[in-house]
Amino acid sequence: MSASLDTPAPTASASTAVVSKAVGSQTAAPGASAGPAAPAVSGVPTQTELLDFVRRTAADTELVATLPLDPEGRTWIRLDGPAGSEAWIISWPPGTGTGWHDHGGSYGAFATAEGALQEDSLAARLPTEGWKTLELAEGVDRERKLAKGDARAFGSHHVHEVRNESDSEHAVSVHAYYPPLPLMRRYSRTGAVLRLEQVERPQEWQ
Repeated sequence: MSASLDTPAPTASASTAVVSKAVGSQTAAPGASAGPAAPAVSGVPTQTELLDFVRRTAADTELVATLPLDPEGRTWIRLDGPAGSEAWIISWPPGTGTGWHDHGGSYGAFATAEGALQEDSLAARLPTEGWKTLELAEGVDRERKLAKGDARAFGSHHVHEVRNESDSEHAVSVHAYYPPLPLMRRYSRTGAVLRLEQVERPQEWQ
């Protein structure tokens, strides 16, 4: 088991996957998970607290098992995260992924509860407004594989994509964000060129 805490120098629904009609967004009963981390003194959760929350929730096998799996698209359940954060349990059928995106200025953490996930990310702080196309510098790409029990935290300027590269096994993960996601920017990428394609609002995935 490993965990990492990254600070800068999501998801929610994927543009490349069909979301299950049967599950959609649900809210788990308070206390159904392993229990949120104690809130910070300021009332705002830290990255470390979100990381602890997703790790402990991912280890709650009974809660994770309540998420129905759909072979054709991702399914999800919304949870109450620590200190007002937004949290989700999300399933990943074989071959599905998010595409490149950011989290609208929220920071967060995620952990793999079942299977394995591949994350590609950018070790660079991108401007959030005023551009449609950016050419990325050499050396900004990072990649990691998060097996069952692995977790990572990320800062408010994090840009990444997450995939289940298995051709036969579902993956399940737990995510937490603070503040609750105000929006998600979705990008396409061709080589070193990143292009802003869409801005999603919460009503589009809740």
